[in-house]
Amino acid sequence: MDTWSNYNEALVKRGEFYLDVCFVQTWHQELAVMNDKKRGRPYAYPNSLMDFCSVAYCFLHLPYRQMEGFLRKLGGFLGFRAPDYTTPFRRMQKLDFEIPQTEEPVVVAVDATGIKVTTRGEWMYKTWRGKEQKGWIKVHAAVDVKTGKLLAMEITDFRCHDSLVFEKLLDGIQFKDVLGDGAYGNRRCYNYCEMRGMDDPPGLKLRRHATTKPHRSWLRQKAALEWKKLGYEGWKEKHGYGRRWSVEGFFSAVKRCFGESVRATSPEGMIREVGMKFVLFNSLP
Repeated sequence: MDTWSNYNEALVKRGEFYLDVCFVQTWHQELAVMNDKKRGRPYAYPNSLMDFCSVAYCFLHLPYRQMEGFLRKLGGFLGFRAPDYTTPFRRMQKLDFEIPQTEEPVVVAVDATGIKVTTRGEWMYKTWRGKEQKGWIKVHAAVDVKTGKLLAMEITDFRCHDSLVFEKLLDGIQFKDVLGDGAYGNRRCYNYCEMRGMDDPPGLKLRRHATTKPHRSWLRQKAALEWKKLGYEGWKEKHGYGRRWSVEGFFSAVKRCFGESVRATSPEGMIREVGMKFVLFNSLP
């Protein structure tokens, strides 16, 4: 019961997150810091206002021109001057959205998902295979299985294999185990885990009949022997492999909130929009 009440309260607090107007109190102080020793035209609007605009764009699904009207009305109540729609469009491209890191070693779940870059149907891809490329990009993510929070993210096109991003995804994360599906069960990923100081095999799923020979990966050989000794059920229980669904749950929640496609039209804008959505969702209470 207590767990449900806490979850219910967190959902209620999201409404406060959507309309957090603290930028009004810090407007002048923030601009003074931003314009200190700045060359050229000074900033007229603080970054915290642009953060608020990014929330309106992603969570409230406001197009830029409607956002200008929204800010005008809100500015009339709160006493601030609203920018025209071109200002958030330009400034939001330059905002830095940081993903909070943990210093404690954690268990990490890794996976990838697709985000459509167009709403066109699958029929076009299946019918004109080779002439029309499927409209989606790939988001690779590492999630803390205990908190369900995002730890790292990389965005590529759909041709990039999951294992090629494994090292970059985990770089900078202190982990004690890694959970991943069969896409990460190659020696490249195992060698990286060994290089990071892991003596016990990570929870990366191997093929059913994976070889027990070294093949230039001592840790993968150890994992194959462990798999053969324990069987799938025993291996799954040892690593708590069911916790890997925390990353699947994160993907599902982001897509339910924002949809499975993007509104931007340029490749740079698409990548920026997807990254912004994932990081903003990660900051929800």
